[in-house]
Amino acid sequence: MKKLATIIAGLMVLSFHFVHSDANHAHAKTLDNIDIYIVQKGDSLFNIGVKFGVSKLELKKLNDKTSDKILPGEKLIVPKSITKAEKDLLARLVHAEAKGEPHAGKVAVALVVLNRVEDNRFPDKIKDVIYQKRQFQPVDNGAINDPADNDSKQAVMEALALEGQGDDSVFFFNPDQTSSKWLRTKTVTTVIGNHRFAK
Repeated sequence: MKKLATIIAGLMVLSFHFVHSDANHAHAKTLDNIDIYIVQKGDSLFNIGVKFGVSKLELKKLNDKTSDKILPGEKLIVPKSITKAEKDLLARLVHAEAKGEPHAGKVAVALVVLNRVEDNRFPDKIKDVIYQKRQFQPVDNGAINDPADNDSKQAVMEALALEGQGDDSVFFFNPDQTSSKWLRTKTVTTVIGNHRFAK
């Protein structure tokens, strides 16, 4: 993953002095690109990933976990998420592209963008992927500027937590609304609602 090199560089700087914590502070900031989170009762790696907008797989790697098991009181290294502006932009795209689609379809649309960021055929940044010429209709018709609803925002956080665990889809389309023969040549990975996801 392209982001992993940045995270590893941050870890090399970390002198592993954990900030003191008390019962009221489960989360303590340490460095610019790393947080320390104190596991609470009922937490899971996935839920922590959703809360911070970071990949569950990255959480496991950074904390040298071979299983999903975590214990209350355990301290976890949490890498920084994408920026607030990137989350907002991605949520607006999800809202515009998947309005009326099931929640799982909204998560899948967000994952397509994240998969493109990690795929060498596409730009390296969320903004550049979204604004790449003739890739997403909401950019062309201005719907990208409409505010995202809460479901789309939540879908983005879930997609960030699921990053790296999906089917590597980098395309999606509604077969009833596109005549693209090229898209139809792509391998369909899943169908959710009216969208086909493909790679």
